Amino acid sequence: MNTRHDIIIVGAGMAGMTAALALAKGGLDVVMVERMPLTAQVETTYDGRASAIAYSCFRQWQALGVGAALEPLSCRMNEIVVTDAHLPGAATRKPSPFFLHFDAAEISDRSGDEPLGYMIENRHIRAALHEAVVATGIRLITPARVANIEDRPEQVVLTLDTGEVLTAPLVVAAEGRQSPLREHAGIKTIGWDYGQSAVVATVKMEHPHNHVAYEYFLSSGPFAILPLTDNRACLVWSESHAKAKALLTVRPELFHAHLMQRFGDFLGEIELTGPKFIYPLSMALAEDMYRGRIALLGDAAHGIHPIAGQGLNLGLKDAAAFAEVVIEAARLGEDIGAESVLERYAQWRRFENVSTSVIMDGFVHLFSNNNPVVRAARDVGMGVINAIGPARRFFMEDAGGATGDLPKLLRGQSI
Repeated sequence: MNTRHDIIIVGAGMAGMTAALALAKGGLDVVMVERMPLTAQVETTYDGRASAIAYSCFRQWQALGVGAALEPLSCRMNEIVVTDAHLPGAATRKPSPFFLHFDAAEISDRSGDEPLGYMIENRHIRAALHEAVVATGIRLITPARVANIEDRPEQVVLTLDTGEVLTAPLVVAAEGRQSPLREHAGIKTIGWDYGQSAVVATVKMEHPHNHVAYEYFLSSGPFAILPLTDNRACLVWSESHAKAKALLTVRPELFHAHLMQRFGDFLGEIELTGPKFIYPLSMALAEDMYRGRIALLGDAAHGIHPIAGQGLNLGLKDAAAFAEVVIEAARLGEDIGAESVLERYAQWRRFENVSTSVIMDGFVHLFSNNNPVVRAARDVGMGVINAIGPARRFFMEDAGGATGDLPKLLRGQSI
């Protein structure tokens, strides 16, 4: 079977499905190809991660009709506390008196009743987006892989391993960091391994978390406690690759002892509620956002350290900008896969993607560092920012995605 569409999106991840919904609501014929059945991706054993969603990105989901399904599954982050800490031990020094405290109440006059962000388990996001994709009538071909790619002057032809042939003037690579389409397009990446892995787990606390997120910067890497619904929290615990692997296999009582040393007892007794997961940490930034008629979106364009929870938000911002550029080009009668159109998308997203990647990389090296001079400098820096209200509010609004030239969807408007 050979079918023609306006856009083919390869990869039905969270950013890819968001882009598909936006494009379809803009009147474009979109088809999606995904190698793994979505039913497997919503199981608790598939992905233990939760994502911090900036309030502007949540507006996008509300504008696309997904917000109502996600709101009961979302936990507001009303406050974020960032501290510089030492690894526990007999010779541990006193905690640093410097810290950062962000409170949504400080920017409520500009953002309304919105929090600093929302914590949502990835499986819930995938399920809600998948349901919306099906309800919108977007065709999702899964499980399927791209077996062959043929680049033609006015279109791209994809042959799937199912034998089906898809044709479109524009193809989106949204398959994640190891993107075969990006490789086919000849787009190189710049990046490196951090020598760390994140151990991710979900716990239930005895005392209420009160919608506060905590991030401790340790010399081995950040340790984050991120609030979830039902008084649970997602833990993101960064260690060296060897230590992270050991934490996966250690006896439950030893894991709990190590966890409590870092977690502390301020939220009472802590209970592990599911499996532990491990994710190697690295950075990969694509040198271009498109080439030919293939455009990159989400992790295919940029994979960053989760130190500030901006990874998925960058992908959702890509989706909003990409959809707006392509829909407006289609309404003007332009060739939506032309270089002039895709360059507008790239110019819109290039600076933020590069700058955020560089800043997050700098944070990793700055905070995963036990040099006493560096520690002193960063502690004073946090204290200064925390003491200056306008600086503190700028960081909150920037993290919430409310600064810069925002696409309509990020302002909660339809395209």
